[in-house]
Amino acid sequence: MENVTVTIESDILPTEDESKVERAVRNIFPLIEIRLEENKVRRIKSHAEGLKILSEFRSLLKRNRIRAAARSIMLRSISASSITVTLNKQAAYAGHVSFTTDPNESPLGPIILTIQSQTPQEVIDWLVKPKIQEC
Repeated sequence: MENVTVTIESDILPTEDESKVERAVRNIFPLIEIRLEENKVRRIKSHAEGLKILSEFRSLLKRNRIRAAARSIMLRSISASSITVTLNKQAAYAGHVSFTTDPNESPLGPIILTIQSQTPQEVIDWLVKPKIQEC
């Protein structure tokens, strides 16, 4: 898998503490460099290259035993050469991965993860490789 680009975004609502939103993102993606954008809405945005940035995300999917569900959601989220999924910000703050299917599902708004790759299926296989059954 070459040329994997990861983008992470999350709005910071007026009622939210910026440091808590940053912590939520860092709990899932600790290696990401975060920058604050302030236009009409304050937003955390991160951009990185390579699979290494997704290592903790991958570990959490395995540890939380949600690989099958994550795989299904990510496969449905492929569009051309990208995968875009939304994660529950409150669950991320607690150190867990919880996918949202509706951006309005989370009252604080989601963390948006976009992975761009010429081979999105291979990225998904790397993230959530099915457990091999032992005989």
